[in-house]
Amino acid sequence: MTKPPLTLYLAAPRGFCAGVDRAIKIVEMALQKWGAPVYVRHEIVHNKYVVDDLRAKGAVFVEELEDCPDDRPVIFSAHGVPKAVPAEAARREMVYVDATCPLVSKVHIEAERHAENGLQIIMIGHAGHPETIGTMGQLPDGDVLLVETVDDVAGITVRDPEQLAFVTQTTLSVDDTTDIVAALNARFPAIKGPHKEDICYATTNRQEAVKAMAAQADAMLVVGAPNSSNSRRLVEVGAKAGCTYSQLVQRAADIDWRALEGITSIGITAGASAPEVLVDEVIDAFRARYDVTTEQVETAQESVEFKVPRVLREPA
Repeated sequence: MTKPPLTLYLAAPRGFCAGVDRAIKIVEMALQKWGAPVYVRHEIVHNKYVVDDLRAKGAVFVEELEDCPDDRPVIFSAHGVPKAVPAEAARREMVYVDATCPLVSKVHIEAERHAENGLQIIMIGHAGHPETIGTMGQLPDGDVLLVETVDDVAGITVRDPEQLAFVTQTTLSVDDTTDIVAALNARFPAIKGPHKEDICYATTNRQEAVKAMAAQADAMLVVGAPNSSNSRRLVEVGAKAGCTYSQLVQRAADIDWRALEGITSIGITAGASAPEVLVDEVIDAFRARYDVTTEQVETAQESVEFKVPRVLREPA
């Protein structure tokens, strides 16, 4: 039976960013240096495939520092942690490695500098996300207020409208954040923003590639995990850019083939914590059912690399 033709648009860039690459490398190098088990506080990055792979190599994933023994190394995830976590690890004389993405650390430093200058911080982010918890946890309770939407801006109570600054989670929708920043500037004209956009280069680049692809594709699949903020934003960006069927899939097994009946083109991308092997798996699943032609939609090239911490580059 002849397979129906299908054009697969592949977003570039997609998948792993430099911060995710570095975080995974940190766990692997820690296992090489200290042997198993190495403890990791929270999922190192939000992807089940990656976490399961590292678990098989000897990483033990826990939610809190209290779940770790004193005598084994512990790694803090790429999303960052509140200041109290490394302080407690130091008090317990634990060996710890911070895998916080350097672009998240930049936001932490920014928030602290503003606070030192007497400013109250407003954070644009998602409540309960580990990155938001980590950034807000750099300062004492009450020093950072959280807003998630434009509507939230109208409802916040600040200490002094003349003494404010804002920071953002690095994995937000660029367009949604622009609207929230505009609302903050309208209500608090004196508010100070970051010198350079907090939303990271990888988030921005992946969203731009999705926008370029959405105009051409009948449907869009984003390979990523349900708890991955940047992956979920890609789904939303695809839908807003005119791709009415924009869905998140963790693996090829999650594809809803019935929903895709009759399509002639589909866009495929992957969140910053999704490995390319999962994209290949999805492409192979389409090749099994369709006569596939692939086209790359490239909107940027990435060459960013982050060094791993010195402790892992030194001999044991």
